[in-house]
Amino acid sequence: MRLLLIEDDAELVGYMRSDLAKAGFAVDVAVNGIDGEYLGDSEPYDAVVLDLGLPQRPGMEILKSWRRQNNLVPVIVLTARDAWYERVDGFKAGADDYLGKPFHIEELIARIRALIHRRHGSSSHSIETKSLCLDEDCQQVSVADKDTYQLTGTEFRLLRYFMLNKGKILSKTNLSDHVYDQDSDRDSNLIEVYVRRLREKIGNQMILTKRGQGYVFNDPS
Repeated sequence: MRLLLIEDDAELVGYMRSDLAKAGFAVDVAVNGIDGEYLGDSEPYDAVVLDLGLPQRPGMEILKSWRRQNNLVPVIVLTARDAWYERVDGFKAGADDYLGKPFHIEELIARIRALIHRRHGSSSHSIETKSLCLDEDCQQVSVADKDTYQLTGTEFRLLRYFMLNKGKILSKTNLSDHVYDQDSDRDSNLIEVYVRRLREKIGNQMILTKRGQGYVFNDPS
């Protein structure tokens, strides 16, 4: 899954980006409000982590602008000003969750996962289908009555996106948009390579090819 982190504290960005990447997210960063708003409008993020005290444009204005344009990307607001009335203002502006600084990165990761799961219609904290169970902490997949496989970062992001969008036809472009950050090589042939690797682990029947359209994850819940 692909995240947008809008934060101007360079030290905080450094460790957050590293920890979020280790947790299996492709992360783009904006260090001011103008760039952050533009990226949030132009790229298909799965979630946004938005600081309120930004240079050039405040986070609250960005959030209000997105919601006026019906941009419904899930947003977790970060702020050092954790007064109750500011949280209320944030929720009224369209925030999905709120986290005060300082915070533990593990809590942020848990909140991001919960938001993404809910957005995809899942009330569970795990990602499971009839045949597969994906462990987000260990980044491994267990196949029913078979083995457990460790996944590479890209394999994990790709399989998680497939499982959260089961039954939907997903183009290579769509998959690339949610698996890679903006600085990555998005050669569509790489998607084919990683789909093939996943099929070797979970079985060919799990990911079907729709000629001229893309792929569909086929395992029912």
